[in-house]
Amino acid sequence: MLYDVIVIGAGSMGMATGYYLAKSGKNVLMIDAFNPPHEQGSHHGETRIIRFAYGEGAGYVPFAKRAGELWKELEAQAKKQLFLQTGVINIGDASSLFIKNVVSSAEFYNLPIEPYSAAEAMEKWPGLALPDHFLTCFEPDAGVLRVEACIEAYKQLALAAGAVLHTNEKVQSITAGDTVFVQTEKGEYASKQLIVTAGAWATELLKTMDVSIPVTPTRKTFAWFEADESLYGEPQFPAYCFELNSGIYYGFPSIDGAGLKMGRHDGGDVVNPNEPLHPFDDKDAVDLQNFVSQFMPKQGDLKFGKTCKYAMTPDEHFIIDFLPEHHNVMVAAGFSGHGFKFSSAVGEALAELAIYGESKQDLALFNLSRFAE
Repeated sequence: MLYDVIVIGAGSMGMATGYYLAKSGKNVLMIDAFNPPHEQGSHHGETRIIRFAYGEGAGYVPFAKRAGELWKELEAQAKKQLFLQTGVINIGDASSLFIKNVVSSAEFYNLPIEPYSAAEAMEKWPGLALPDHFLTCFEPDAGVLRVEACIEAYKQLALAAGAVLHTNEKVQSITAGDTVFVQTEKGEYASKQLIVTAGAWATELLKTMDVSIPVTPTRKTFAWFEADESLYGEPQFPAYCFELNSGIYYGFPSIDGAGLKMGRHDGGDVVNPNEPLHPFDDKDAVDLQNFVSQFMPKQGDLKFGKTCKYAMTPDEHFIIDFLPEHHNVMVAAGFSGHGFKFSSAVGEALAELAIYGESKQDLALFNLSRFAE
């Protein structure tokens, strides 16, 4: 059987892509080495932040806004709550590039944002402890996505629209040409087009085509702490992003009584995605404990920690592009720890690339050509 499109990797990006392709009438096969949603990639852990005044650069804002619209559409179709409008606070030195980008992108795109001094922020959110020179930018329209529920919703819609999903089936090699052949441990499949959304495995898969992309699998950690619900519970406390000289941290209010969740965005160890990750350990716990003790000192004890994989690019911007050597092969990879919020819009954009050869979204920031030098 010749498929119109094969999607390798049916996690957050791939599942959304499969849905939008099937919805458009394409005959699509999605293949995943596990059974999504699962805990082997970057999408597990219950929650992800979605924000629009973007500290990583104003070029992301239209993409984030479109993603927000599509999450609301998905929520209506799935008839379950996927988005919690907790608001998001971005916190750091007023002179930091991240905070400056948050402010400037909000001003340029007329996004609602509320600036607070350290004293004002601690009065509004008594669970915080901030130095005097810190600025807090609160984005009331931002919030939290329930990740596994989002992927499950796209999965059900994709299957209902006619997409085929093969789970627990690892891809071994790809042979590109006018027809693309995908060899798995269970068989060979052919398609007119291929989209690789395989997260930490994208690099090794493309190597079977003699294609190299600068995406590095990296071990990351996050944890939950006991929380005073009156201080840190949703809706009293927002999601948050801290940019410090010592590191970049993010986290979530206690949702459904789960506890205050947080993780460190920067750093991490390069890993082989085919080997088990080193479990969350005392060193990981100490790093996060030091952060919360300094900035959220009224939290309780560590409950438990987890690990996940980031797929990092050198500049921490995404890759969403056709492979220059292959006109019918697209890759979406290197989401560098801040991609989940965009996965609805990434899926739509990849479907548009497959169908029309271009997307309504400006994807220039994500072109592979930026690494050519």
